[in-house]
Amino acid sequence: MPPTDSATTAEIVSQPECWQRAAAMVPAAAGQLPGEGERVAVVGCGTSWFMAQSYAALREQRGHGETDAFAASEFPFGRRYDRVLAITRSGTTTEVLRAAERLRAAGVPVTAITADPHTPVAAAVDQVVVLDFADERSVVQTRFATTALALLRAHLGEDLSRAVADLGPALAQDLPADLVAAEQFTFLGTGWTCGLAQEAALKMREAAGAWTESYPAMEYRHGPISITGPGRVAWVLGALPEGLAADVAGVGGRLEAGSAADGGGALDPLADLVRVQRLAVAIAESRGYDPDRPRNLTRSVVLA
Repeated sequence: MPPTDSATTAEIVSQPECWQRAAAMVPAAAGQLPGEGERVAVVGCGTSWFMAQSYAALREQRGHGETDAFAASEFPFGRRYDRVLAITRSGTTTEVLRAAERLRAAGVPVTAITADPHTPVAAAVDQVVVLDFADERSVVQTRFATTALALLRAHLGEDLSRAVADLGPALAQDLPADLVAAEQFTFLGTGWTCGLAQEAALKMREAAGAWTESYPAMEYRHGPISITGPGRVAWVLGALPEGLAADVAGVGGRLEAGSAADGGGALDPLADLVRVQRLAVAIAESRGYDPDRPRNLTRSVVLA
């Protein structure tokens, strides 16, 4: 049985300070991050790809310029971009390095956000934004991913004070026993929180081996609702679409909507993702798994 004082738990609870430090970095890092009006692509793998998706949606929503997000292995080299932003905690992920090297050879400026500047990514890109204070011992990403997105949200002009404040209840609230015992989870998002829904599902699969799925919230009725029922959860990160609560109740499922924009008590969606991180650890430990060392995974994928 793994200890409850896991590295993952310690990293999860450190996020308020990490987000505040990231927001404070914006004036110094602004020249390295995408400028307003640039046509930008954001790449990453796994968790970093999902953070890229959320940032791309936010950047376009706020009118800063066309922004696409790609898994690094699927980058469309036939398209033209003013800048590419790579997100990579380890700085060693093969697909990210290969994409960055090819883009630089084609004359496209590349910036990386990483936790470790003393890794190959520093030589593969033009500029590096370092979040070493958010690096992690755990294989499973928690604080690095959210801190990178917090930095990018602050760079887009967001005041993160509410999001940081919402981490208080997100870290303190009890996790109901029926959530820990649930058989299946479907995570849903809209706009920029679609990426968060993808990340929530990944976190549960990685740390807890849980059966999870993720979709845009309005796609839920187009098939995925068929899996919901007693003992299963539909978790909405972000705005709760009209009528969805009744739909989930109608099939006997449990709705979790801690960040739903439908009244008091709503959490910032990124803070609500932290609740999912905590739940993943709780489920892992309830099943006798070590959340710091998930099965079949390594901290970075380095290909031959």
